[in-house]
Amino acid sequence: MASKPTRAQLAAVIDHTLLKPEATEADVAALVAEAAELGVYAVCVSPSMVPVAVRAGGGLPVASVAGFPSGKHISAVKAHEAEQAVASGAVEVDMVIDIGAAQAGDIDGVRADIAAVRAAVPGAVLKVIVESAVLLSGTDGGTLVQVCRAAEDAGADFVKTSTGFHPAGGASVRAVAVMSQTVGGRLGVKASGGIRTTADALAMLDAGATRLGLSGTRAVLDGLG
Repeated sequence: MASKPTRAQLAAVIDHTLLKPEATEADVAALVAEAAELGVYAVCVSPSMVPVAVRAGGGLPVASVAGFPSGKHISAVKAHEAEQAVASGAVEVDMVIDIGAAQAGDIDGVRADIAAVRAAVPGAVLKVIVESAVLLSGTDGGTLVQVCRAAEDAGADFVKTSTGFHPAGGASVRAVAVMSQTVGGRLGVKASGGIRTTADALAMLDAGATRLGLSGTRAVLDGLG
C-alpha cells in the first residue's frame, strides 16, 4: 500500500476491535454498526461476543481471540476456544502464544501450541499474537524472528504484534519491520496495540503491515483529511 492511501483503502485493512472485559452486548452491536459505516475489513471481539457480532449483521467478517490476553492457557483450551468461536460464526482467530516459553527458548513448544489451534480451526484465518514488545526488549530481535518462523511452520496465516494489554507496549515500526522481513510476504503481518493516530497507522503500513487492529478507527481515518 502507498504511504498515502485513500480513506477507503486504509479502512479496508482495519480490524475494528473491542476486547475490553467490560464490553456489553450493546457495545458490540454499536461496534458492528460503526464498522459497517466506516467500511473496515472486519470486527474483532471476545469469543463470548461472537454471536452478538454475527447477529448485529453488517455483512462484515468477525474475528475473535484465543488464549487472550496472557497466552498462558493450555494448548487444548486455546484450541477449543478457537473452535467454539468459529462454530459461533467467527472466520478469523487471533491466538496468543506462551510468551514465557518463547523467552525461555522453547520454540518447539510455541510451534506445537500454534499447531494445536491451527488443527482445531482449519478453515479459519489464523493470526498469531507474539507480543513483540516483550520479545524485542533487550534483544536483537532473534527470538521474534524464531517465533515468526515457528508460526509459519505451524500453518498460521498472519503474525500479529500485540494484544494491546501487555505493559511492555504494543506495536512498533521496528517490530513490524522485523516480522515483515521474516515472513517475506508469505504470511500477513497485523500491527495492533497502541495505534492511535493516522501517522502511526501509516508508519506501520510502510514498515510492512498488511492488517491493522484498531479500537480508535474513526479518529485514524478522519486524520487522513
